[in-house]
Amino acid sequence: MNDTIWMKEALLEAVKGRNLGEVPVGAVVVKDGQVIARACNQPVSSCNPVAHAEILALQSAAAAIGNYRLLDCDLYVTLEPCTMCAGAIVHSRIRRLIYGTAEPRAGAIVSAARVLEQPQMNHRVEVTGGVLKNECSKMISEFFRVRRKQIREARRK
Repeated sequence: MNDTIWMKEALLEAVKGRNLGEVPVGAVVVKDGQVIARACNQPVSSCNPVAHAEILALQSAAAAIGNYRLLDCDLYVTLEPCTMCAGAIVHSRIRRLIYGTAEPRAGAIVSAARVLEQPQMNHRVEVTGGVLKNECSKMISEFFRVRRKQIREARRK
C-alpha cells in the first residue's frame, strides 16, 4: 500500500532529525503520488520552537505549489501531531493525515486531545494512524532511551 511507502520516506526524515540531535520525527507531504515536501524536527538546531517536522513540511509544500491551501495533499508523519501541528493541518486544508505512532502525553489527534474533531474546525481531515507503528515507535523509544542514559552518565561525573 502507498501509505507504507510514504511513511518509510517520513522515517528517513526522522533519521535526519535524530542525526541532528533532535527528537526523531519526520514528515512528508504527498500530492498526486509525488513527495512535494519533506522535513524533520528542528526546534533545537534552529532555535525555533515551531520548527516541528509537520510545520516545516507544510511550509515547504505551500511554497512548492504556490498556495497555502494544500488541497488534495496528504501528510505523513512518524509521530501523532501536537496541538500546534494539528491546527496547522486544519488551516492548510490537508486532505489526509497519516501518522505512525501515538503520542500519549501530547498527541492532539487521538491521545491527549482530539483537535481535529472539534466542531468549530472549519475543515475535516481524514486520519489514519498506526502505519509502520512499530518502526516509528522504536525510533522514538530508542532516542529517549539513549538520551536518558546520557543524562545518567553526565550526572555521575
